[in-house]
Amino acid sequence: MHHIGIVGVSAEGAALCYRTICVEGAQYCGPDAHPEVSMHTFSFAGFRRLSEREDWSAIADIMLISANKLASIGASFLICPANTPHLAFPLLEPRSPLPWLHIVDVVAEEASRRGFHRIGILGTRYVMDSDLYPERLSVRGLEALSPNPEERAAINRFIYDELVRGICSPAATAYHQQVIARMKNDGCDAVVLGCTEIPLIINDANSPLPTLDSTRLLAHAALRKAVGETL
Repeated sequence: MHHIGIVGVSAEGAALCYRTICVEGAQYCGPDAHPEVSMHTFSFAGFRRLSEREDWSAIADIMLISANKLASIGASFLICPANTPHLAFPLLEPRSPLPWLHIVDVVAEEASRRGFHRIGILGTRYVMDSDLYPERLSVRGLEALSPNPEERAAINRFIYDELVRGICSPAATAYHQQVIARMKNDGCDAVVLGCTEIPLIINDANSPLPTLDSTRLLAHAALRKAVGETL
């Protein structure tokens, strides 16, 4: 089996991805088994500071350091269980010592497989304001819809003030449900949990729309790649 390298960003998103790989690896590898997995993380404060400046070049530089460290200990390929740093991937991938699984491609493939057509995007304001999801979904003939500006600002606050710190308040859950319900009324047939901490509060059981959990989808794609399945 191939060695999975995780470039962590926030503790909560990285931990959920790591745990999914280790616990659900049994589906691919047998009871209590999973591929070799290593993770490197810099302080989240640095990522947050650079994201606020939208300095994707500097984020690419930091992630490249992590990539080189993971390559040096034998990782075969890399994943990043955080959506926002994927805005730096055009600057990162050409210099990377190892190939990456792109979280948006993994989500887009699952959306296409499940037959969705118009997909709501939840995430940080950087993700929701960008073409990160719309561009890669459109390649598969899928439409993306982001929340309105007021909703984007509120979701961003919940992410950075609560979720990345492991705080899962009823107010955050209720607000995300409210936004998803409105997007359903606007014709969305699924919603991307495009911040890897949103699955801490939203899932298929409490969402008005079917969810595309970017964290767990990435973990399962890494497992399939590690055991040699075609993605």
